[in-house]
Amino acid sequence: MSHMPQQAALSKCPNCAEPVEPGDRFCGACGYDLSVVPALPQDHPTLTMDASGRSAPDGTAWPVAPGTDASGTPAAVHLPTDLPGTDSGGSPLRAPAPADGTPAPGVRFDRSQEPEEYRPQEPEEYRLQAPDPRTAVEPATPAEAAQVCVACRAGRVDDDGYCENCGHAQPRERDHMERESGPIAAVSDRGLRHHRNEDAFTVGHTALPDGSPAVLAVVCDGVSSATRPDEASLAASQAAGEALLSALPRGTHPQQAMHEAIVAAARAVNALADEPAGAREHAPHQNAPACTIVGAVVTSGLLVVGWVGDSRAYWVPVDRGAPSARLTEDDSWAAQMVAAGLMTEAEAYADERAHAITGWLGADAYELEPHTASFKPDRPGVVVVCTDGLWNYAETAEEMAEAVPLDAAVRPLHSARVLVGHALDGGGHDNVTVAVVPFPALPQGAGSA
Repeated sequence: MSHMPQQAALSKCPNCAEPVEPGDRFCGACGYDLSVVPALPQDHPTLTMDASGRSAPDGTAWPVAPGTDASGTPAAVHLPTDLPGTDSGGSPLRAPAPADGTPAPGVRFDRSQEPEEYRPQEPEEYRLQAPDPRTAVEPATPAEAAQVCVACRAGRVDDDGYCENCGHAQPRERDHMERESGPIAAVSDRGLRHHRNEDAFTVGHTALPDGSPAVLAVVCDGVSSATRPDEASLAASQAAGEALLSALPRGTHPQQAMHEAIVAAARAVNALADEPAGAREHAPHQNAPACTIVGAVVTSGLLVVGWVGDSRAYWVPVDRGAPSARLTEDDSWAAQMVAAGLMTEAEAYADERAHAITGWLGADAYELEPHTASFKPDRPGVVVVCTDGLWNYAETAEEMAEAVPLDAAVRPLHSARVLVGHALDGGGHDNVTVAVVPFPALPQGAGSA
């Protein structure tokens, strides 16, 4: 996007509020026809999951990682439903909160969750929304012939992604993404209210030193009130995925590998803030690029999660008669209120400050505190790794289990599509990203759409 001086008569697109230049006939971000200008809107930790409490070895001779005992075990053994656990430094997951109930220093709002008076109004639904995964059977395949405009259905789309006939911008690649890697899958969608997708994900599979399989998923949610949140989430997810795919085959314990992956992701996001002098002169009010992160690593007998922020991981057993569980604790104002005993969970999450996050990746983060936890389930199931664009519509573990298809362990891609559709049916007010990771890890090639 150009940063040339803007025309006095019209400095922003009335549809998406992106800057426009003098003489522009259409918005470069959303393709809006600028010749008709309406009034602008108002700105406004290892845990067994066996009921006996016994821990069974997972069959892999892990090297002794820093901060572990001589056996290489990084954490105590307990059930996932015994949360709260501890983070990778041995500290409680929840942080203390101020007694007066106000957000602590280092709290920031994601624009999609901040109080109404602090965020701009967005259109009810953008005209050029991404393909609806509720009706998609297979991911769309790009046509080899000349692309035709999705708006006028007549004009040819040029190399810049605009229609040569009507000038409309075409849906971007990140508006809707689907990917499988061995037995796991993930889907990400822009949603119905945002003009772009600021979520990102990485899924992958590899082999441990003993040849047994390991799969991983990383999901990141860009903080919309920061600058370039889409770049932050993409950089973080890629860096974390690369770190895990490098560490696990070397024999690094998955919990240690997850901790290191989050640190690598933080470095990648921090690097985005290293801009040339004056590069931010046109947006001095914006914060450094920032995002949240949550990831999962699954082996034949071990499940590890790691996170910073309010993106979450849930455990949903194949046997729905067994309890499901949320495996992460939010870095958020609401979680602090509940931990301090100042509010019930229902009261805290009903408050307009509920989604103010107290932990994120970014150069302006107060302190990086990666949380990690490991579990040894005693039965098969799936791990749902997601952004708040999904869990806002299935917040409790029980609600998430109801939304997850019964065949999720064998049809992860289909299940990820169903979960994205659940969020869109609920209103689609935010970008939504979900990865479905079967436990135990299955050999490469297992799973079906």
